[in-house]
Order: sequence, then structure tokens, then C-alpha cells
Amino acid sequence: MSEFEKDAPMAVSPMSSYLNTSALNVFIMVVFELEIPIDESKIMQVLGDVFVPLNKRFSSIMIEDKKGRKQWKQVDVNLKEHIKIPIFAKKGLKFYDEEFDEYMSKIGGEKLAQDKPLWEVHLIKYPTRKNNAAGTSVVKLHHSLGDGYTLMGSLLSCVKRVDDPSIPITFPSSHATTSSSIKRLPQSIFSMFKSASDFGWNILRGSNFIVDDQSPIRPENKEFKHGFGISNVTLSLDSFKEVKNKLKVTTNDTLVGMIFLGIRLYMEAKSYESRKTQTTAIVMLNARKIRAYKSVQEMLQTNSESSWGNRFHFLHLPIPKLSDANTSNPLDFVLEAHKIIIGLRYSLALPLSGVILGMLDKLQGTEAAAKHVYKTVANSSAIISHVVGPVEQVAFANHPIKGFYFTAIGPPTSLTVTILSYMGNLRIGFAVDKGWIDEHHLLSCFETAKEMIFNAANKI
Repeated sequence: MSEFEKDAPMAVSPMSSYLNTSALNVFIMVVFELEIPIDESKIMQVLGDVFVPLNKRFSSIMIEDKKGRKQWKQVDVNLKEHIKIPIFAKKGLKFYDEEFDEYMSKIGGEKLAQDKPLWEVHLIKYPTRKNNAAGTSVVKLHHSLGDGYTLMGSLLSCVKRVDDPSIPITFPSSHATTSSSIKRLPQSIFSMFKSASDFGWNILRGSNFIVDDQSPIRPENKEFKHGFGISNVTLSLDSFKEVKNKLKVTTNDTLVGMIFLGIRLYMEAKSYESRKTQTTAIVMLNARKIRAYKSVQEMLQTNSESSWGNRFHFLHLPIPKLSDANTSNPLDFVLEAHKIIIGLRYSLALPLSGVILGMLDKLQGTEAAAKHVYKTVANSSAIISHVVGPVEQVAFANHPIKGFYFTAIGPPTSLTVTILSYMGNLRIGFAVDKGWIDEHHLLSCFETAKEMIFNAANKI
């Protein structure tokens, strides 16, 4: 049974409330690069017949009851109000990459209207050189609607396999994940100390006692916003095999080490002294026991292990400082990432932090809890988020998708790194505050880090 009673307002979950306040206003943008020109009538049909009916949140607005508690109230959906089709001023160009980037920056800086359901779709009917897309569909969803797991699961309910639409899409196989490991009870005295240490670290970060240093990726003024810019790169999953096999680590360990090294190389290029600054990344972790997507109907079951909502944890990962030693041996970044991530198996700090948020909410209200989340994120330097995509090529409203990626807009950081797997590749996106971070230089530093790590592994 759906968590909604018919026509009755439904309480908004605490984390969803925090993500739509004066302190925090966060949304997700999913970018689909299409092989063929856009037929808006087909896309509107899928949105109306499939997407909107999936979950009553997609046809609801967020309101407050007499006691100030937030609720979802179902309303009529006018699809035309949610579909945006830009007209670019320049005509007759072969590719429109510059105009596309400007438009993405524009919509990245605009908040979603609160008087209608919190999503919209932008149909950009112009070809771009990047990945040779004939058109691009950008789905913009407020984070209060759900987390990456549930929202991606909803969007994937609207696509079909290109090779055979009658066959379900599949996802990369996985072993036990970190998100399941953190659910285990402590097994030793070490694990209890680890939990206490990590829990204290999280509390101190949310209370302004521990703050990252100002650096080329972290301005002193958190409101320092000059527009949204994104660059991205595609890597084959097979390219990680040699590193992970030789070091006996995972693809995630390798990728996180690569990202950390790329960030440090960028920081050093902008300011040599910043190679030693205290710099932390927040990794968003799915708190569910499973990784595989379930149907939206299963997600909406009250006691489902894949239940709908914003069920994620913040994990603070210190970015290793750059030194002559680890520059000459870049694999140290991968091994350090592996060491840090393994430590999660012994820590209950993440779920315990959720208890603190709940207490703040009850004692001081939603805004106070949201401000704690804001400060926790703002006192760090970057956010990293990872979502799993299909193994096979899929089509959205009969538009084959060449590639896609996502990003989160609204967190109080100048750098967000997102990772999405699709068709045997990983798409790594770098979303930045354009006035503070040069996204093209940052991407170049990541490419350098990738080559350094791959070359070092080849020499073992």
C-alpha cells in the first residue's frame, strides 16, 4: 500500500523537510544525452502516463499544517507548466555547446517554484559536440522528493532497453557494500572507539568547532556564488581492473583515490601552500541494506528495506595532503582511500548522527536541524555522490540515450563530484561555483591524476 492515503495530506519525512528550508534548498539535475532529435509529444506522453502516476509526491506540493509541520498535498498537474523548451538566440550553428553550458548555468541558479509539484523537464532541441548528442533532456527534481536511489529508480521506470523493450533493464553486480557494512554491530573494542571518534567528529563539524581551511576549492564566504558550471569525463570500468587487481582494492577505492589526487593537484596548481591544508570531502551513502533498484511500488511499501525517502548518511573523508612522497607514488592515494573506506565497517557514527538530527528537530524545530546539516556540509570542501545506472543502453520515450549524468545543486560547497555507471562506463561530473573554481582546469587535473595512477599500476 502507498504511504499516502487517498486525497489526504501526508507528513513530510524529517530529512526531506531539512532539504527544503530557508537554510537548505537542494535539487538534483539528471542530464540525458539523446541520439535523435527530441519529439516533445512523446516525452510529454511518458511523463503524463508513467512518471507522474509513479508516486503522489510527483503531483503534490509541500505545505504546512496549523502546527507548522510540513505535509505533501496532492494537486492537479498541468504538464505544460513543467516542460521548458528554450530558444537559443543564435541560429544555424552546427553545435550549441556554449549556449547549452550557459543554459545549464542559468537553470542551475533558479529555484523550483513551491506552488506546484517540485520537478520540471527541460527539452533542449539543439545538437552538442559533447558526446555528439542530437538533443538533451534535463530532469530537475527537488531533493525533498527523494534521494538518489529513489529518484533514479523512478526515472529508470520511464525507460526501456533499446535491444529489447520487453526485457527488464539490469545493473552491475555487486558484493556487500559499505552501506550494508555500517549496519553491523560493533565487533570489538576498536570498533566502539572508532564509532565514538567518528561520531564526535560529525558533531564537531556541525557545530563549527572543526572547519576546513580556506583553499582554492573552498571560499571563506559560503554565499560566494557566480553561476553553475559542469565538466565531465567518461571512463571504462574495465580500465580500473589492473589497479584494483594489483592493489587488491575495489573500483570505488581506485576512483575515490583518483578524485582526491586530482583535487589536490588542482589546489597545488592554484596555491602551492594549499597542498597541506585541512580539506575534507563529504561522501553521500545510501543507508539501505540493498543496492539493486526495486520497483517504485516496492519502494512505497511501509516496511520495505528499499523504502522511499531520503535515506542517506554523510561520511567525512579527509583528503590526503599532497607531498613529494605520494606525488612520486600516486597509488598511495588509492591505498589511503581504501583504508579510510574500510574503516566504515567498524563505525556506527553515521546512524548515530541521524539520532542527533532527530533530537534537534524535536527540541528546536526543523530549521535548527536543517542549519546543522548546512553547517556540517559548509564546514567541508566538497561533496561526492555515486549512483548506479543500467548495463544496457536504454531509451526515454523512444529516444535512445547515448549517455547521462547527474549533479546536485544547492549544497553549501563550491565543488560537487558525481559518479554514475552506464553501459560499462563511469561518468564523473564536476559541478562547481564558476567564480571560484575553473572546471576545465579541474577536469585536466583529474585526467592527470588518472594517468599517474594507471601508469604507476602498470609498473608494478
